Amino acid sequence: MKTTNHKSSKRNRRHTKIRTKVSGTSSRPRLSVFRSNMYLYAQVIDDESGKTLFSISSKGMKKGGVGFESARELGKTLAKSVIAGNIKKVVFDRGGYMYTGKVRALADGAREGGLEF
Repeated sequence: MKTTNHKSSKRNRRHTKIRTKVSGTSSRPRLSVFRSNMYLYAQVIDDESGKTLFSISSKGMKKGGVGFESARELGKTLAKSVIAGNIKKVVFDRGGYMYTGKVRALADGAREGGLEF
C-alpha cells in the first residue's frame, strides 16, 4: 500500500507548486538547488531556451559531506562563474526544500558572491 506522506512525494508536490510561479528567462535565469544525501547541486537555467547555463556540485569538495561552510563556498564559487558570464540577477528556486540549513547557506553564499535575487 502506498502512502502519500512520503518525504520525497511531499517535496515533489512543493517543488511543483514553486515551479508554477518561478521561471527563468535569458535576462534573469533560475538558480535551481538539488540536495542529495551526500552532495549539493546548483544550476543556473534559462527556461525559455531550455538550457543549463552554469552548474556546480559539491562532489569535488572535501570528503565528509557538505556542511554549512561548504555550501556557502559553493554559492560563492557559483556566483563568481555566473557573474563572469554577464549575469547579475537570478530567480532562486529552492527545489521544494525548506529554506534553512544548507539551502540557505548556498543562497547566502551566492548573495555574498554578488548575485541578486
